[in-house]
Amino acid sequence: MKSLCRAAAAGRFLRGRPPAANPLSLRERGRGRGPAPILIGARVGAAALIVATLAAAASQARAGEVAVACTNPFSGASWRIVIDYDRGTVDSNPARISATEISWRDAKDGWSYTLDRKSGKLTVILASATGGNFLYDHCSLDD
Repeated sequence: MKSLCRAAAAGRFLRGRPPAANPLSLRERGRGRGPAPILIGARVGAAALIVATLAAAASQARAGEVAVACTNPFSGASWRIVIDYDRGTVDSNPARISATEISWRDAKDGWSYTLDRKSGKLTVILASATGGNFLYDHCSLDD
């Protein structure tokens, strides 16, 4: 009760309302250090939901299976890969598909692949006991 009297004497009530009905009382409870933690949590939760929704929309911009032609720029050899955006696979291997890149590991040979969706640059990592190799190829994407 003493704190209510002090608050009233200091003019902290908005239009004579007690702290429970006063929207400014949340800030007073935080001792003037910004919005109350409840409001911050709600804002962070809303922002996280928006970011998650945008990320899901960006990663699922395409749907279905898409055959992509890839080429080794040095030898001229070419091959096709099949990206299934609905299942999240490349050539039936599980893949991480984001707005900027697609990466997967081939179960047959153990090689890791990363495809830049903007430039079409395909990086192949050949792991070995001696350190491995990197190969750089190019794929034609119509994203």
